[in-house]
Amino acid sequence: MRYGNLVVNQPTKTAPNCWACVHFKITHDRRRPYGCNAMGFKSKDLPSVEVIRAHGEHCLSFYPKPDFT
Repeated sequence: MRYGNLVVNQPTKTAPNCWACVHFKITHDRRRPYGCNAMGFKSKDLPSVEVIRAHGEHCLSFYPKPDFT
């Protein structure tokens, strides 16, 4: 689904895999090593886990990394 420049995927039954998302980043901050560029935050847990804690729903910003195989 597209809203202007923002691409939002439909919710899935399973939590998205942050490691396979283009927005996921490693911050190199020892206290908050994981981050999400789409939502602009860092966390000690994977961003998808933080989104479920905060909103009770799976992340809608997940966008898969391209498959180069």
